[in-house]
Amino acid sequence: MAPVSLQLGDLVWGQLGQYPPWPGKIINPPEELEKPRGKKWYFVKFFGMEDHAWIELEQLKPYQAHKEEMIKKTKGKLFQRAVEAVEEFLGTDKGKEKDSESTTMNGMTAGPMAASEWQPTASGPLKDIDPHFHHFLLSQTGKPDTYYQTITKKLKICEEDTGSNSIQAADSTAMNGSITPTNKKIGFLGLGLMGSGIISNLLKTGHVVTVWNGTAVTEGAYLGRTPAEVVSACDITFACVPDPKAAKDLVLGPSGVLQGIRPGKCYVDLSTMDADTVTELAQVIVSRGGRFLEAPVSGNQQQSNDGMLVILAAGDRDLYEDCSSCFQAIGKTSFFLGEVGNAAKMMLIVNMVQGSFMATIAEGLTLAQETGQSQKTFLDILNQGQLASIYLDKKYQNIVQGNVEPDFYLKYIQKDLRLAIALGNAVNHPTPMAAAANEVYKRAKALD
Repeated sequence: MAPVSLQLGDLVWGQLGQYPPWPGKIINPPEELEKPRGKKWYFVKFFGMEDHAWIELEQLKPYQAHKEEMIKKTKGKLFQRAVEAVEEFLGTDKGKEKDSESTTMNGMTAGPMAASEWQPTASGPLKDIDPHFHHFLLSQTGKPDTYYQTITKKLKICEEDTGSNSIQAADSTAMNGSITPTNKKIGFLGLGLMGSGIISNLLKTGHVVTVWNGTAVTEGAYLGRTPAEVVSACDITFACVPDPKAAKDLVLGPSGVLQGIRPGKCYVDLSTMDADTVTELAQVIVSRGGRFLEAPVSGNQQQSNDGMLVILAAGDRDLYEDCSSCFQAIGKTSFFLGEVGNAAKMMLIVNMVQGSFMATIAEGLTLAQETGQSQKTFLDILNQGQLASIYLDKKYQNIVQGNVEPDFYLKYIQKDLRLAIALGNAVNHPTPMAAAANEVYKRAKALD
């Protein structure tokens, strides 16, 4: 984009990285937020999504002058809602000139304060992609400034303690009203419970995909005869298999991934496994001149089908960036956690908590039944209290409707609990809750 002359309060089109231009407004950043060094930057509040970012001057265009051009270029419901929000803002701003009333729209103040103050009104944790991009999703509170300072302080402590960038996150769907697919050829190995939905979303968003172990659900994809053939034919190959053994067999077995790896070939493993296994796989891939990224995905089959997975990545940072459009297609958020092994550890911890939580819910349901209490009322109470969550609501709906179809297999959550307990053992850290839940799942498996 050509450089322009801008000032506080101007409506603009801002472009961040590979994302399409998005409508926003130039505002003052919070005092605690340091401005990036070097080129001229503006702090932009994006419409329709409660996102904020530092944007370079050359990546900005005046809103009205380029409106028609941008609307023709970018499509999608999120984008359409954002443009509608701008037009609504312009309408209320004109009305304000008549009656001097300030209007708040989509978390942005349409009064005099809009041009000079940052309003932290969204929900979720603070996220930080790189030194030049600050993406904020803060929980609503009566004291936003205090809340912001508290979160910033906690995150700084976390960085000092770990020495890692594990809090860095890329919101992969922040601007995916229109996903521009990478021009790289994509491979995919494994089409189980999660893989089918992932493949479908890659194809829907225009990616060129070659699959192995394919079925009818891969209509529109090319078919490779072996993992090695897929890796040889593609620039980036993804894999999603059930456990560490399957992941190793896929790479090291006959006609496996390793036989197709040569300098520049990229391999991204979406499987949930232990850090030792993923580190071993990374080493053998890199030893052949390949590039490696671990990217286990958090979610169930429905979230896979909907393209709403959460992706935890670690390893080759440049490869993580190269996977941007793919991660936008399959997930709602992606996190980059640093060196290989970190994503595996984090995923096991997440699944440990989820598995333990579900075991407790099941125990509460059965105890309610045995004591003559309504299971539905029990779930209603939980769902209206502090434990309310999307996860609990989904389980609530399934249980109330008598739907016992699995969206995550028992053997896999038990595998994850076992690996999480082993992770705790490796660092001499007790995991008594996970150990108890693991015994429950082992018992359930024994009862078939």
